[in-house]
Amino acid sequence: MVFKFLSSGISQRRLALNLGVHRLTIKRKLLFWAKLANSEQKKLLQNLNQSVSFVQIDDLITIEHTKLKPLSVSLAIKADDRTILGAVVSQIPAFGHLAELSRKKYGKRNNTLKEGLKKLMESISPAVHPLAYFESDEHQLYPPLILKHFPGSSHQCYPSERGAVTGQGELKKIKFDPLFSINHTCAMLRANINRLFRRTWCTTKLPEMLQKHLDVYVHFHNTQLI
Repeated sequence: MVFKFLSSGISQRRLALNLGVHRLTIKRKLLFWAKLANSEQKKLLQNLNQSVSFVQIDDLITIEHTKLKPLSVSLAIKADDRTILGAVVSQIPAFGHLAELSRKKYGKRNNTLKEGLKKLMESISPAVHPLAYFESDEHQLYPPLILKHFPGSSHQCYPSERGAVTGQGELKKIKFDPLFSINHTCAMLRANINRLFRRTWCTTKLPEMLQKHLDVYVHFHNTQLI
């Protein structure tokens, strides 16, 4: 039961209140289940044994306490059945109209997205066929990293499209979305992990705890939701 609650959109404080335990107990459970889920995910990737031939990748943007401190969740899925192969949290600097305000208030913010994507590629390599077909949007970091880790693969990029109101912006306002599987999976993450909601006061304070929460959800997604 605790595992399912940790995989849902209930905050740790509310979960502790509902179960009548201290919130530190929930935190310890999260750390325990994240470790277990991570171990099970590694077994899943090993069992796939480089059989995955169709992969979609994308990055989901969220925040670390404030919109001035964004985070990126790099996601890779098995496109035919939406099995999540990996999810890695990276720190990125603020962009757009918030960039200058972010630098003024918090100073220069490190960008660890390239390292996060590298970690993602390395983690999914036991499951992905060397000649796999990749699809993504036109993010400039994807092509060189895919080529480096899967030199025999092919990669198709699609331009980004405007998000629909449904799916919290992850689903697109077009009749046919070639990246529907990854966009649908990102929408599921936002719907099932409370700290990823676009309008919420339950925000991530520590990126490493978001990673733990993702680890638990990924296992729940792969074993229960699909």
